[in-house]
Amino acid sequence: MQYRSLQIDTKEFIGGLSTVMSRGNIVEAISICDSTDSPAARLVREAIVNRDRGRDDMKEALEQAGSGEVARLERNLWVLATLGQIAPLLGLLGTVMGFMTDEVVTNLHAHFSRALIPTALGLAVGIPCYAAYNYLVAEVSGLVMDMEKAALDAIRHVEELVSESNQKRPSKRASKKSGEK
Repeated sequence: MQYRSLQIDTKEFIGGLSTVMSRGNIVEAISICDSTDSPAARLVREAIVNRDRGRDDMKEALEQAGSGEVARLERNLWVLATLGQIAPLLGLLGTVMGFMTDEVVTNLHAHFSRALIPTALGLAVGIPCYAAYNYLVAEVSGLVMDMEKAALDAIRHVEELVSESNQKRPSKRASKKSGEK
């Protein structure tokens, strides 16, 4: 549920921010990113904040921020993976220990049934954990794809904004030349 709450419609989000930024309201655009709880929004914020840096520097900042967001998304997945892998092994260990007895076994069926209980419990824990882990890894992959798309769209929109603002401002040389005439 947490991963679902972090997903946003990146196309709509970038479109809205593009409108705000085209009016020159950078502070509002950053505020919108801050109020949106999504890794993609945090990457877009990073692109806006680093808009005056070069394209390579902006990409580097986005890669660092993206790595941090991916680490945050994958933070506790190791628990499910570990449980999914270790629970059946612990069950198997319990079964082996159950078979190792020095008492005389009179009812072989009851002995086997009792000895196999740990394996059944280990599988009952391990299978859902492993399935949940794989599901959540797929969810994280979807979020990472959204983050990458949002970052690329943000770079494109920020570059357009910067080039438009540079075209609107007369250069210093042009100002000096017009002042000399």
